[in-house]
Amino acid sequence: MPAPNEYFNTPLSRVAVGNTSEFSQPGAIKAAVAEFISTLIFVFAGSGSGIAYNKVTGNAPTSPGGLIAASVAHAFGLFVAVAISANISGGHVNPAVTFGLFVGGNITLFRGILYIIAQLLGSAVACLLLAFTTSSWAIPAFSLSDGVSIWPAFVFEIVMTFGLVYTVYATAVDPKKGEIGIIAPIAIGFIVGANILAGGAFTGASMNPAVAFGPALISFTWTNHWIYWAGPIVGGGLAGIVYEVFFVSHSSYEPVQEF
Repeated sequence: MPAPNEYFNTPLSRVAVGNTSEFSQPGAIKAAVAEFISTLIFVFAGSGSGIAYNKVTGNAPTSPGGLIAASVAHAFGLFVAVAISANISGGHVNPAVTFGLFVGGNITLFRGILYIIAQLLGSAVACLLLAFTTSSWAIPAFSLSDGVSIWPAFVFEIVMTFGLVYTVYATAVDPKKGEIGIIAPIAIGFIVGANILAGGAFTGASMNPAVAFGPALISFTWTNHWIYWAGPIVGGGLAGIVYEVFFVSHSSYEPVQEF
């Protein structure tokens, strides 16, 4: 009879804290720089598309055309951002992805903190560049649409981020992914684009605390900002636990610390 943990793994038991020496390891520093650059590229393209759409049409980013533009820009931008950093850092580009991989035992706490700092800095620099290059055009900060209350928005962000991190696990982390790993960046980009079409008119569809942080910092708009942290972190953590418990066999699997 198979051992009980062959069917139900306990990823939280494999969580690794690591140590502060990771902050100075050349490999970790290179990975953090890759996360910084990838997040900068992604946020510059995503937030920039909202500014450009507003300038060209005069319509809000949450209009039908604005949602399509945001969906396409974020899907393409994330596809590239993940692809260019996948072989260096794992291509997280998102604190919620980093947290989801941490609770699954695929990255240490200290390396995860290093990644998240790099992601937040990348988002902030991207928005600073947008503020400089677009002059008087405001950086669109994430906010709830009229009629959308806090708790439904919170659940919306949880569900959307769950789908994103689950996709990351299925296409990039699972040791049995095989050739499907080749399409991981595009699959990850597509789920973000699809979720923007689903939730953009309600919460803005962040799914990514770093994406929300940069615009909030530059525009100094913090209303309900906690939703764009708590929702994605909860959704990402749940996805990591669910995938590791039900679908990853640890009898022949060692955590990949680069993720």
